[in-house]
Parts: sequence; C-alpha cells; structure tokens
Amino acid sequence: MTNQASNSDVSSMSGKCVLITGGSSGIGRSMARTLAFAGARVMVTGRSEERLASLVSELGPNHRFIVGDVTEYEGVAEQVQHTVDAFGRVDVVVANAGIYLAGDLWEGDPAGYAQLISTNVTGVVNMFHAAIPHMLKQDSGDLVVTSSISGHKPIFWEPVYSASKYAVQSLVHGVRRQLIESDIRVMSLAPGRTINELWGISDESEIDELIAQREGIRSEDVAEALLFMLTRPRHVTVRDLIMLPSNQDL
Repeated sequence: MTNQASNSDVSSMSGKCVLITGGSSGIGRSMARTLAFAGARVMVTGRSEERLASLVSELGPNHRFIVGDVTEYEGVAEQVQHTVDAFGRVDVVVANAGIYLAGDLWEGDPAGYAQLISTNVTGVVNMFHAAIPHMLKQDSGDLVVTSSISGHKPIFWEPVYSASKYAVQSLVHGVRRQLIESDIRVMSLAPGRTINELWGISDESEIDELIAQREGIRSEDVAEALLFMLTRPRHVTVRDLIMLPSNQDL
C-alpha cells in the first residue's frame, strides 16, 4: 500500500526521533513505515528479532531496532536509552505494544489475563516512566498510546481487554495534566476493529473483502491518524482520536 501524507505537514516530522513499541507487526509496523516515509528516524521494538530486522532493512539505514518486552522496566529503560544513544534524543514515543483476549471472563486463563494487563497497562507505565525524564530535559516531546474504542465504551465480549484500555485512558489523561506546563503532549489514539494479525487475519484478499464491506479499517489507516496527531502545531494536542470502520455499531 502506498503511504499518503498529503493531509499532514510531514515536514514537521523530518529528523524527528521516534520509538515505537510493538513494531514488528500490525499497527506498529504500519506506524513505523508511515513515520519513516514522513522523514522521521525510527526505532522499533518488539519480541521478534527476525521481523524487526526485516522491517528495518526495508525502512533503510537511518532506522534501528531493539528486541525487548515492555513488561519489564529494566528492558524498557534500555529501549529508551538505546534510542537516545542511537539518535541523540527521543522526540516521540508510541506505546503501541498490546495483547488481545476476548471471551467470557470465567472461561479464560488467569495467567493470560495477567499477561494482558502487564503488557497493555504496566507496559505503558514503564514506557512513560523511562521516557518522560528525557523529554523533560529537552522540554519537548510527544507520548502517544495506542488505545482502543474499548477504552471509551465497555465491550462485553472482551471485558478484560476493555478494562485494560480504560486504565490506559485514565493514565494518559492523568499524566497529560501532570505535564501540562511543559511542551510534552500526551495523546491517545483509539481505533475500532483493525484488520491485521491481532485478529488472526493476514490474508490480503480477506482483508480487502472486510474493508470493502466497511467492517474494518487497515493498520495503515491508524498509522495515518498517528501522523495527523503528531504533525499538528505545538499549541494543539489531539487529546483523543477515535476512529471506527463505518459499519461498526459502537
């Protein structure tokens, strides 16, 4: 798919140093491609070295990757420091790593729920804690969390996932207000059903069919929304951006 950036002032991304978690697939991978295309220098993290290496090879020599898990603070701090060491600074952090589980709560695996909460919530806490001191020294930066429509509307078929996204929404806006006197923006990007590996769908013809039926959006659509948020003038914070496929009745 061709990257299109005509609706955003992409020149404001030129030379920006960006860290994206969960960058080896789905939304994170599309975000990395879109921001690199817009001129940013991108550090992607994730658990699959093979996928990360392939992505960075595609993006080009100005970009880097580091294998890591967001659930352990020491590893997250290393990811942030690795970005600063490689690029000299960190202008944007996109806390995108996440786990999805659905189904009746009492039939699920408690260990799986614990891992979901550790990734979806603690992972964002860890990233904020590690990145904010660097941004305070710079007196500038953008923190963006990939949230979900499930963080704005309780969805009964995914109650634990929805609870994790409600927690993330609270965290985003609490930290945003703590930093309100600085030039650090804290924002939430909340997509609805996004057709990618998270949903177990990778066949392009199946994706195209669901898109044609307006039953889903593409990872690239979410990445373009991120670019829009990041390229607003510094006096503008897109506090929450919610985007849905046209036929998602929520």
